Amino acid sequence: MTLDLASIDAVALDMDGVLWRSSQVMPGIPGLFDFLQRHGIAFAFATNNSMTSVEAYVERLRAIGIPARPEQVVTSAVATADYVSRRYPTSTPLYIIGDDGIRSALAERGFREDPPNAQVVVVGLDFAATFDKFKLATLRIRAGADFIGTNGDRSFPTPEGLVPGNGALLALLETATDVAPVVIGKPERVMFDVTLDRLGTAPQRTLMIGDRIETDIVGAQRAGWQTALVLTGVTTAEQAAADGRAGAVFDTLETLRAAWEAALG
Repeated sequence: MTLDLASIDAVALDMDGVLWRSSQVMPGIPGLFDFLQRHGIAFAFATNNSMTSVEAYVERLRAIGIPARPEQVVTSAVATADYVSRRYPTSTPLYIIGDDGIRSALAERGFREDPPNAQVVVVGLDFAATFDKFKLATLRIRAGADFIGTNGDRSFPTPEGLVPGNGALLALLETATDVAPVVIGKPERVMFDVTLDRLGTAPQRTLMIGDRIETDIVGAQRAGWQTALVLTGVTTAEQAAADGRAGAVFDTLETLRAAWEAALG
């Protein structure tokens, strides 16, 4: 689908690789958000990172001049908690592998952990994961517990380079249990449906701005959204040209804003 910027009513932005890369803030942020507010275009943030809490993201966004509110931040942890709360009563015992983001998201929905009796195993990226954690998760899944993953990203960017992501943890458990997880984050539909509900717009008039073709672009297009790929993250210009699936490709947020201004006349 070719990008039609003049038709956009709302936008969701990935964060890492779009707004920042590690501690480096990407160029063009003040101009873009001033433009969105001047034109009454709603915005939200959608990330597959399940480790960081919504509150921490809001604080970081505000620190770089973005007027973010908690309800505008959709992490894979938030989407997972939404999915779990729609399908299980809060009395359902859980076992969680993951960091503060997924734990706090589920706790806010009223769920509790009871690992030995868990009927649902939820797995998010956990840098403190141990063999014992995977052992218990394996035993509970083999005993019949449902298996849910916050996201399927196979790698995770760090200053040292790419390290195993949550998809690698899910693959370990799937190998050990012969059970495939239900995956929530991008490119899966759940993540986009939760974000769209927050924005309150029609899919075809909503734009996803991301830096990963296989998650941001593919997932948004499956959900009926329009897409824009920026080259400030993991995807190179050569990879974007060879793939060809993005609605449009921009070097930076600033070049995207300039094109959007021109489209609106």
